[in-house]
Amino acid sequence: MERLLEECRPAAGQGKVADYIPELSKGDPEALGIYVIGSEGKRSWAGDCRQVFTIQSVVKPILLLQALMDNGAEFVMSRVGVEATGKPFDAINFSDQSLDSGNINPMVNMGAIVMCSLIHGRSYDERFQRLLELTRRLAGGEIGVDQAVYRSEKSHGSKNRALAYLLKSNGLLDGDVEEVLDCYFRACSIQVDCRALAHIGAVLSNRGRLPASNERIFPAAMSRYVNAILMTCGMYDGSGEFALRVGVPAKSGVGGGIMAVVPTRMGIGIFGPALDRKGNSVAGIRLLERLSAELHLSIF
Repeated sequence: MERLLEECRPAAGQGKVADYIPELSKGDPEALGIYVIGSEGKRSWAGDCRQVFTIQSVVKPILLLQALMDNGAEFVMSRVGVEATGKPFDAINFSDQSLDSGNINPMVNMGAIVMCSLIHGRSYDERFQRLLELTRRLAGGEIGVDQAVYRSEKSHGSKNRALAYLLKSNGLLDGDVEEVLDCYFRACSIQVDCRALAHIGAVLSNRGRLPASNERIFPAAMSRYVNAILMTCGMYDGSGEFALRVGVPAKSGVGGGIMAVVPTRMGIGIFGPALDRKGNSVAGIRLLERLSAELHLSIF
């Protein structure tokens, strides 16, 4: 991994750190780290894997898991579809047709905002705390929220507000829009590192069981649900090319993180904040592609 990481690090020069959220623009574009946890708990790492960053869209599969655990698959599917959109993660509906649940999936912003409204709780503070506790269990450690990024997300979230009010106007979002958005902005601002993402991926790889202890966190059927959607939708509108080049379920975030799942084998966490035009880590994808080729990770 150290050899591959150093070979792939120069690829970061082809990308750019996200700047539409001002706090994210402070990231080091040359940073690159990787952490791997096998299904039986064996760990390996290289590079800047201990650097803390915000989870951003990698929280979306966790939002999906919480929604599934609270409501069941049939209800969630009636509110958030499963088909790839082929559009950017923050796209507003391009067609002349009225917006419905079939137009969105859990890995784009619209779907994630809807899923925030599906989490059970008497208040959105309680709903977020339940999501944070699930994230901590999946990540295998104590994690918190980056308050500076949260404030930056909230003050520069006009596009997400537009998406949320569009959902509301089409009857797809229950509750107060600003409260739902506050939950979403906080969820995206959860702090992680490569180890945390690898641990989340290892649980999904292990069909809902923690690596090493084998304690079950959620049913195996939910793992299949999440992994299938990650495979088709997890890398934004670059998911098809990623399936060809790497071939494993994965989710990226504009903070530079990638959480990858190699079913029954391992979870992988990557940090590389220099992004391509689709919002995915340039060096991170290159590193995953090389690792997949050498270790024969592709599920295809």
